[in-house]
Amino acid sequence: MANLVETTTGRSVAQVVDALLAALARRGIHVFAVIDHAAAARNAGLELPDETVVIFGDPGVGTALMLADARVGIDLPLRILAWSDSRGTHVAYRDIRDLTETFDVTSAQETIGRLGGLLPQLVTEMTTGD
Repeated sequence: MANLVETTTGRSVAQVVDALLAALARRGIHVFAVIDHAAAARNAGLELPDETVVIFGDPGVGTALMLADARVGIDLPLRILAWSDSRGTHVAYRDIRDLTETFDVTSAQETIGRLGGLLPQLVTEMTTGD
């Protein structure tokens, strides 16, 4: 799985992460972790522009994929990365449809389709506030 879907926004990393967490909460989707890479760098005495990854999922959905092919667990739960640089704030996630090229998940195409629709919706909400 290699294809990243990326967008840029005028919002800060903190704003997009807050918007993502709110969007996930509205949907009842579990947040497994929020990893603040910049804070970790600062704790190590290093500087890194804002960069946060949110790891999330619904075991009821992910389990269907792992039952189809246990190896898909290497790419689950889902994650979205937000980071800033001189060009602005960026948001990226792996294209979930790539799972079909790497793993035998043909029996879980409906799940892949639902997740393929969810991720762009989340990014829209994160980056535009809609």
